[in-house]
Amino acid sequence: MPRGPQQQRERGLGSGVIISPDGYILTNNHVVDKATEIKVLLSDKRQLSGKVIGTDPKTDIAVIKIDASGLPTIALGDSSKLEVGDYAFAIGNPFGVGETATMGIISATGRNGLSIEDYEDFIQTDAAINPGNSGGALLNSRGELIGINTAILSGGGGNQGVGFAIPINMAKYVMDEILKHGKVVRGYIGVGIQEVTPDLAKAFHATPEKGALVGNVDPNSPGAKAGLQRGDVILELNGQPIEGPNDLRLKVGTMAPGTTVHLKVNRNGESRDVSLTLGEAPAGKGAAGATPGGSAESSVMREVQVDELTNEIRQQLGLKPGTEGVVVTDVPDGSPASDAGLQRGDVIEQINRQPVKSVSDYERLIRQAGKEAIVLLVNRGGNTTFVVVQPE
Repeated sequence: MPRGPQQQRERGLGSGVIISPDGYILTNNHVVDKATEIKVLLSDKRQLSGKVIGTDPKTDIAVIKIDASGLPTIALGDSSKLEVGDYAFAIGNPFGVGETATMGIISATGRNGLSIEDYEDFIQTDAAINPGNSGGALLNSRGELIGINTAILSGGGGNQGVGFAIPINMAKYVMDEILKHGKVVRGYIGVGIQEVTPDLAKAFHATPEKGALVGNVDPNSPGAKAGLQRGDVILELNGQPIEGPNDLRLKVGTMAPGTTVHLKVNRNGESRDVSLTLGEAPAGKGAAGATPGGSAESSVMREVQVDELTNEIRQQLGLKPGTEGVVVTDVPDGSPASDAGLQRGDVIEQINRQPVKSVSDYERLIRQAGKEAIVLLVNRGGNTTFVVVQPE
């Protein structure tokens, strides 16, 4: 058989888990994405046509259906009870060789920040996972489904003992949403959030690496209507502590629009209670050159060049009309501002919580800061975030 067609079939190979006797199957979105035809090979050697019922690319989950009845199903476990060191079994069809089981342990839970999916809460395991295992089952020692095998970290494309699975609690929520609505309907606060680093914690009188710092509040969003502000640190949601931005994103993303939630917020060192009703998350939710016009003599910003923000520059940077600030035109490599992540084309809207509307405002506030650390509110492509520039 020619090599090309064989490779093409393998690229479309994946695994799945039967979750109902009438033929509903849970798998990965990337297994069925853009497929024009789906064939499902059962363990009894029957091959049936499959139909995509719905997908959720943000978690890489898909639900497909085959025309069958009386199928064997698997018991669902509770992924919230997993502990590092628990036994784990990965089931799938690696490399198309046939149904295969591998054994290992749970290496970690709650893995995120891997830039694999938008919503990440992965189970990490050293049970061998290889191409073709995607969409297959991760089981506990009682044979219960605890995860959907999804990804591996490997330099060569094969197993090296670092595999990731979507927790079944998340997968089941997504599956239920797809079966009920045809898509996943997620709750929405309408704020941009970021990590509370030690530097930001000092600036906002918060606990380092706890909570989620609000860097942007969308106009007319539930967060805006409830009075959330830039610089607020969200510490709790319905009495549950928020460990970081990903934790808040996951909790809100598994709540239905219309749900009323109660937040505990740190604002300038003071605790506040905020109640709001979640909205529905919208679907899917540049640098320009300019002549340097201003500079600062402060030790942290002395090498940064800025200029007035004109209407033309606003359009080039994709900013809303009326956005105020100064545009950064040069940030030398190796400078404190560069190390902090400031970039050419960023628009500085605030310095130490004070508004910046012109280069003269910028220079005045920089002088007032002296040689201390400076907290900037930066607008990058329409999204705002806080940046702390530290002295050398």
